[in-house]
Amino acid sequence: MNKTIFEIAKMDCPSEENLIRMKLDGISSIENLDFDIPNRKLTVFHNGEIDQIEKSVLELNLGGKKISTEQTHQTKFKETANQKRILWTVLAINFAFFLIEMTTGLISKSMGLVADSLDMLADSFDYGISLFAVGGTVIRKKRIAKIAGYFQITLAIVGFVEVLRRFIGAEKLPDFSTMIIVSIFALIANGICLYLLQKSKSKEEAHMKASMIFTSNDVIINLGVIAAGVLVNWLNSDKPDLIIGTIVFGLVIQGAIRILKLGK
Repeated sequence: MNKTIFEIAKMDCPSEENLIRMKLDGISSIENLDFDIPNRKLTVFHNGEIDQIEKSVLELNLGGKKISTEQTHQTKFKETANQKRILWTVLAINFAFFLIEMTTGLISKSMGLVADSLDMLADSFDYGISLFAVGGTVIRKKRIAKIAGYFQITLAIVGFVEVLRRFIGAEKLPDFSTMIIVSIFALIANGICLYLLQKSKSKEEAHMKASMIFTSNDVIINLGVIAAGVLVNWLNSDKPDLIIGTIVFGLVIQGAIRILKLGK
């Protein structure tokens, strides 16, 4: 068996990893793919020549470059059962808080909570698609990516329109206490997710490292919504809520575009 290492300059999150997995899916000579997202490295364990694999990697236009190829006697690879179990748990927590924040956001008229709920949904989609990396056909995975991406973009655009409407017109102030309380619970939920990912025996693997980065970013967003709630009360204005909502809706659309690339 051979081991070939690629540098992937533009690989910085699970979306690019998913894109690469789907591109290489079906190449029978590949035995295993090992992703190192923080260092932007991909290690391919394969039989035979590397030409077809290298061509596929370069076609993605992610700044791929072959570093080295050498023989290896490695035949066993890390188990993914524990990793999958933790990712399913994190996915469930994110989806539950999507429902909670969307509901309370609409009731309290907080665009910050609505936007954060879509960010939770976006993370759920990313975790779900990542789980299909271990099983499921590439056709099904691409179909799910397209549905998820367009669904996210549609919701985010509706959110942008609502934010614009509220900027222009006079609207009742969002319930700042609901914003703060729900965001604190979301912060605790993300803290639990981060704890689960950190204590995992698989935490050094690429999927888990990337998931930890995702969750850390979610914590920052939660703090942003809490700060917006405080400012809404202090300034007696809905502008802080609309501003944080706009920022997070933008992040959701960026994530959706990445997911749509998986469906091509």
